[in-house]
Amino acid sequence: MRQIRSKNTGFEVAIFLALKKKGIALGRGEAVYGKPDIILRKRKTAIFLDSCFWHGCRWHCRMPRTKVLYWQKKIGGNKARARKVNRFLRNDGWRVIRVWEHKFKRDFDGQINLLHGSV
Repeated sequence: MRQIRSKNTGFEVAIFLALKKKGIALGRGEAVYGKPDIILRKRKTAIFLDSCFWHGCRWHCRMPRTKVLYWQKKIGGNKARARKVNRFLRNDGWRVIRVWEHKFKRDFDGQINLLHGSV
């Protein structure tokens, strides 16, 4: 688990570069509440790239067989935090887009086009 990064994962970098290639002015969201992976400040849009494991995808999240209670609490907390962040940002006038990792694995270009069309 030590090798798992929380920032600039291959998944995030690939999406960031693909959207930048489409001509969208992107930024990193470290200064925005909830730390979105990508922000479009002019359009006040926050994009979160959710991995299937860490955000508890109902189709792809496989709980580890050890420390089950720990992982249930951890992933449950991640889901609760995501709901709280969504609520806060929307109340603050931001548009929130959450994208699942498995959708990009299935059809990367199609999802990039969908994301590009929605921003």
